[in-house]
Amino acid sequence: MSITDILKYVLVVISILLMVAVLLQNRSGGIGTVFGGSGGGEFYRSKRGIEAFLYNGTIILGILFAIVSLSIAVLNA
Repeated sequence: MSITDILKYVLVVISILLMVAVLLQNRSGGIGTVFGGSGGGEFYRSKRGIEAFLYNGTIILGILFAIVSLSIAVLNA
């Protein structure tokens, strides 16, 4: 088993974890908040507990996904 095979399995695991992390996050607003809408009078609140863990975990998993994907591409070149 080569290093690229191991990295491919790692990439699959990271992909599944990334999908789960994104799907578990709380939806705080609709499409209107993306374009500067107030979202119905909602106010800003900080992320705490599991919400902060999922947010930070999603960022870390996204970075790991990119690094492993680029590593596979470089090793196969």
